[in-house]
Amino acid sequence: MITVANRIYVKQDFADAFEQRFRERAGLVDKMPGFISNHVLRPVNEGDPYVVFTFWNSRQDFLNWVRSDDFVKGHAQSGTLPKEAFSQSNKLELHEVVQDSTRPDLVPEAPGGPFNMH
Repeated sequence: MITVANRIYVKQDFADAFEQRFRERAGLVDKMPGFISNHVLRPVNEGDPYVVFTFWNSRQDFLNWVRSDDFVKGHAQSGTLPKEAFSQSNKLELHEVVQDSTRPDLVPEAPGGPFNMH
């Protein structure tokens, strides 16, 4: 199992619009094989990023998603905010889950090495 964290630095003036984009998302990812869940985390401290946090059964499942036509469609439908809505570039992080308290029988995925989207 892996997690993907997309840290997105949204200026406060655009926070409501950013959150609304996720409430109205296309939801195509929910139907992808290997997808577990999606969480959008709102920062509580000024200057901290939103975190869009997804869980996947495997790294390959996530790569299949980002290389799919549904990925392109889903991101096109989500709408875009103007460039000035963001205080800096987003940062994408991938982590391999070593332990999950809700899944005591989880066998961690073998270390996959550095992450490369393409």
